[in-house]
Amino acid sequence: MPKLSLLTNFFKLRENHTSIRTEITAGFTTFLTMAYIIFVNPAILAQAGMPYGDVFTATCLTAIAGCFLIGLLANYPIAIAPGLGLNAYFTYMIVLTFGYSWQTALGAVLIAGVFFFLLTIFKIRQWIINAIPQCIITATAAGIGLFIGMIALKNAGIITGNSSTLLTLGNLTSASALLALLGFFLIAALDHFRIAGSIIMVIIFISLIALLLGKTTYYGLVSLPPAIHKTFLAANVTQLFTSHGLMIIFTFVIVALFDSSGTLIGVLHDTNLIKHETGKKRLSRALTADSLATIIGSLLGTSTTATFIESAAGIKAGGRTGLTAITVSIFFIFALFLSPLAKLIPTFASTPALLFIACMMLKNMKDIHWDDLSEAIPSAITMMMIPYGFSIASGIGLGFISYTVIKIFCGKARELKPALILLTLIFAVYFLRQAFI
Repeated sequence: MPKLSLLTNFFKLRENHTSIRTEITAGFTTFLTMAYIIFVNPAILAQAGMPYGDVFTATCLTAIAGCFLIGLLANYPIAIAPGLGLNAYFTYMIVLTFGYSWQTALGAVLIAGVFFFLLTIFKIRQWIINAIPQCIITATAAGIGLFIGMIALKNAGIITGNSSTLLTLGNLTSASALLALLGFFLIAALDHFRIAGSIIMVIIFISLIALLLGKTTYYGLVSLPPAIHKTFLAANVTQLFTSHGLMIIFTFVIVALFDSSGTLIGVLHDTNLIKHETGKKRLSRALTADSLATIIGSLLGTSTTATFIESAAGIKAGGRTGLTAITVSIFFIFALFLSPLAKLIPTFASTPALLFIACMMLKNMKDIHWDDLSEAIPSAITMMMIPYGFSIASGIGLGFISYTVIKIFCGKARELKPALILLTLIFAVYFLRQAFI
């Protein structure tokens, strides 16, 4: 009993009107809703040439560290793990489009994590976030959703390249397309009925169908975790000290600021955890935990971490303290031994998860003030240019520039804050320099 009393006092369970049993149940609920990342993240980063097994282990270890840190430092019921969005940017932009090695991409994640940590510690983070218009933050989330959706559809063969129209419908009767669409519809239906773990269940279900059809290979269910000797400390920063390399780092930092702060505040909005000064200090500690997790992840061999919106499921189940996050961390320890199951998952089986998350991110568009053209147009440009330009940085940059210019032309220059003007000038110089190279 003394051990239980220690947990109760350390996590302040009574003050938060919760119990050990409730917190463990909430942690298990959160884990089920986000466990898809142990399959999806290695699948995406493997396309950048990274060893699948190494990334699987790095993903689990980073999630273990991130959840443990936020549970101890901030006492929040929030889960941290390598996130969707920037892992796609890592693979499809930095490596496959820009031509950097995955080791250099890990270097960019490492430097971005250090910057994010310093911005949080020195309280610059809040100055930047307060200066960036909410409509641009909202549009960035929606634009990343469109970006992820396009990648998901391409991976399943639902859309394909075309020399005349750029994109066109692929072969919708192929096994990969049909199974991906079936998985997507199942996830939507299960989520409608609020069934915890719907995404992970559907991924495994589609993989089993693929196995019966001979579209994937069975390697077993459990084994010792794969070694990470190929990705551990493989980050390389030597190629990043150019304007292009610095812009990649800048993109990681800005998107991480949006994502972490926005998700934390959004998920905790209906609780009493951030509505007082102590809560603000805890929010800062939570962001510190996220930045430390990103640094740890880059050293282990995975892309940027994120605070998971799926944490809301655990909060709805009663989670109110860091014990929920610690519980998620413990379940990720068990997940380390599921690498054979992860190898069973074909790319098109993870497509439904990507497509569903993309659709959920598009909900952000409703919060844009479409009647105010000085906000609607920059938002639209941001959303369009992220997938059309195949670059999160380009979308954000053109969004900043268009917002600043339109506000000035509309006689609303007073709405522009110094930090926003500075960021606009940075992007303007970057685009001009690119034009003359």
